[in-house]
Amino acid sequence: MGRQVDEAAATAGRRARVAMLAEGTYPFVTGGVSTWCDQIIRGMPEYDFEVVAVVATAGRPLAWTLPDNVVGVSSVALWGFVPEDKPPRGDDRSAFLDALRPFVQSILEPRIEDATFALGLMGLFEFAQRHSLTSALMSDDAAELLGDEWELSRADKVSVLEVMKALELLEHSLRPLSAPVVRADLCHATSNGLPSLLALMAKWRYATPYIMSEHGVYLRERYLAFQGFDAPWSVKYLVLSFYRRLTRLAYAEASVIAPVNVYNQRWELEHGADPDIIVTALNGVDVTKYPVADDEPEDQIIAWVGRIDPLKDLETLIEAFARLQRRMPRVWLDLYGPVPAGNEKYYRKLRELVARRHLGTRIQFRGSVSPASKAYHGARVIALSSISEGLPYTVIEAMMSGRATVSTDVGGVREVVGDTGLLVPPRDPKALADALERVLSDDELRHDLAQRAAVRGRSYFPLEQMLGTFRSEYTMLIEPQVPEFTEWPVVSGDDAPSDLDATLIPDDAEAEPRLRMVPIQQQGAASEYVGRSTGGEGG
Repeated sequence: MGRQVDEAAATAGRRARVAMLAEGTYPFVTGGVSTWCDQIIRGMPEYDFEVVAVVATAGRPLAWTLPDNVVGVSSVALWGFVPEDKPPRGDDRSAFLDALRPFVQSILEPRIEDATFALGLMGLFEFAQRHSLTSALMSDDAAELLGDEWELSRADKVSVLEVMKALELLEHSLRPLSAPVVRADLCHATSNGLPSLLALMAKWRYATPYIMSEHGVYLRERYLAFQGFDAPWSVKYLVLSFYRRLTRLAYAEASVIAPVNVYNQRWELEHGADPDIIVTALNGVDVTKYPVADDEPEDQIIAWVGRIDPLKDLETLIEAFARLQRRMPRVWLDLYGPVPAGNEKYYRKLRELVARRHLGTRIQFRGSVSPASKAYHGARVIALSSISEGLPYTVIEAMMSGRATVSTDVGGVREVVGDTGLLVPPRDPKALADALERVLSDDELRHDLAQRAAVRGRSYFPLEQMLGTFRSEYTMLIEPQVPEFTEWPVVSGDDAPSDLDATLIPDDAEAEPRLRMVPIQQQGAASEYVGRSTGGEGG
């Protein structure tokens, strides 16, 4: 999908522009992170937003009605057909290999400084903006270089097939480097990883500052995803090493890191983030949309609300329910939520598990629900079985609705629940079943948890608090660099400006050199520009 810009909005007057950078979420998928994006954009109408979404494949329809202050939407597809091109030759070949070598060396050898990875990645970015990075990475030269560097740095052997598989996966992960560089006053990446790679590109080209938010921990979720990935150890090592290096660099270069919980900070600090730039920004919910329920349903109904996704670990919830149903035959489980594109196989797996457990009359897949409060009011207990979470909206909304919750103790769930719900270890069907039985069987306990949850949810997680946090950070980072005399050019199609007009640099730019929008070609030695990237890793 090419870039789409509302020309009237772009020319009506110079307003500060924020690039919202996402992956697998807004505006093509519904879910918690997408809700969060929509809240921020709608909640700050004083800013124009351009949304750039990393997606699996191009051509997906919008899942959201966009607010009026969204002036552009574009997508960066990681998969799909890329026209073949000849491998680079001559000086272009030399430039590509000069960038690929430090990139490969740094993902093979943990002791190499982060600045080496940054130099290689920046070199690949510059190459990708002018040539076909796909053709270059799938060339014999790239395979030979990776194989040679592996033999130099490691005692074990790697096959040609493993080299080509690793290069194929890296090529898909690096496709954002070939995308048009976003132009904005501020980039807001919804996570580390590939959204932050887009932010790094804008910083390298235009010195654009960026905020990085984190919901689930990006690097941890890559580890979880690769546990079940069918590939040789060497391939997993190379790709995960790339993500470790990337997340470390993205932490180091961010202007502000805004995790949605305190739990994430441990990962961020462990992987090199500067503690002085970390600002916790708790998720917020509009309390008017989640009135406290007046009563309970007569039936013993458990509800789950979310998107059908492996990270939600619905297998554990179904297995727990199977155990529970043998003890409490009249219990029901309602599963509310969409099946995102790409998760159809996982959905079929869940349906097959329900059938094998002979629970087809007791477990219902009810699809999306609107308003979501119907799901909460229609159950006695709300369950969460995830193996990774940030600060889950499901739990916050359920609490505001006056419902007891039973959740897995992952991410920031403990910070949300406090002492108003029960927590169990992830991937433990017995513990989950026992906790659900306890809450369903004890009316006094359930009602007490529900009442205290409603108070806590409404006190700790109002939407206005979250918006206030980001409004303050946006103001701090944007105001020094918006020249009043400048208007953004109208952009259409897939074309992207290759450089920044000199008139965009205000006369007093030296007062804030960190925020100067100077093309990377004017920055001098790349190693000097990297700055803090000689620090840690992240995700």
